[in-house]
Amino acid sequence: MLEKLISFAPFIGTVTVIGGLLWGVHWLLIKRHPDFGSERKFSRQLIMLGLSLLGIIVSVLVLPMSDSSRNQLLTLIGLILSGLFAFSSSTVIANLMGGVLLRITKPFRVGDFIRIGDHFGRVSERGLFDTEIQTESRELISLPNSYCITNPVTTTRSSGTIISSSLSLGYDLDHRQVESLLIEAAKTSGLVEPFVHILELGNFSVTYRVSGLLEDPKRLISARSKLYASVLDTLHSKGVEIMSPTFMNQRRLSDDAKIIPPVPARPKVEKRKPSAEDIAFDKAEKAEKLEKEKKQIRQEIEKQEASLKEATSEEEKKSAQEKIKQLAERLKALEEEPKKEDDEKPKAKPGV
Repeated sequence: MLEKLISFAPFIGTVTVIGGLLWGVHWLLIKRHPDFGSERKFSRQLIMLGLSLLGIIVSVLVLPMSDSSRNQLLTLIGLILSGLFAFSSSTVIANLMGGVLLRITKPFRVGDFIRIGDHFGRVSERGLFDTEIQTESRELISLPNSYCITNPVTTTRSSGTIISSSLSLGYDLDHRQVESLLIEAAKTSGLVEPFVHILELGNFSVTYRVSGLLEDPKRLISARSKLYASVLDTLHSKGVEIMSPTFMNQRRLSDDAKIIPPVPARPKVEKRKPSAEDIAFDKAEKAEKLEKEKKQIRQEIEKQEASLKEATSEEEKKSAQEKIKQLAERLKALEEEPKKEDDEKPKAKPGV
């Protein structure tokens, strides 16, 4: 009996050491940072997963058993892991692997407008197992990462996106006149390099589409509404009637009568009101700003560390060290900034 206990001593010691090391690494990477968001925890959780698997393999290698038994046990562990990966289409492992794949392919980042299936909004958080988006109605929707990689993802480019508006006009209007007016309307709404396409020659009307580049995609919703309003104002101001050619009204009108609303008096200049995006995507906007600010601080810390290595005088070294300390404190404050509304409102989850 004593000999068996002595033979298991290396195994018990190894397991104890590995358990202590894993606990210490977990405390250093995750436990002492309870306010870290999923974006920040992702790489640390992957490190813990890899270290845990490595610890299991090392523990098996020191077991007091024959080589054939040890090889069979390692094979069994490999089969179990392979089975988890093979039969994990709707499990935690699938979401984990989906999160890893999204980090590798990088189809979107925090703050981007994306459409996945029937869901549209701005990315407010990317986690190990799910991706959170904020919709136009300010709801937070958590999409499993497995859902994100099995459905087409449409991402609005941060460098700009195309905004379009379609409308039908009668054959009595020259298409050249219509195209020039629509381009004027697009420019008035703030779009860059507008263009017009004729989409369809219908039985009663011609379908036009005016498009232009929106350089600031954060104003996607407001820009589309502004384009519609600009099209209405521009065509009506030039006497172009936006009406179905088959329209019939019971009022008696003369042949040259136009159905155009009167031009209202110019309203007084008011202070800028918050846009729809400022209200709807507040969390996504804040998350994007935090990520950009943290990235800038990390870059500045790297510059100061390089300056510290190249410093020749004590005064320069102290100055660089002080700046690094201040930047590190600011970075820590940003990373530990509490989430104000995450726990106040429940998250809507799709039925996937």
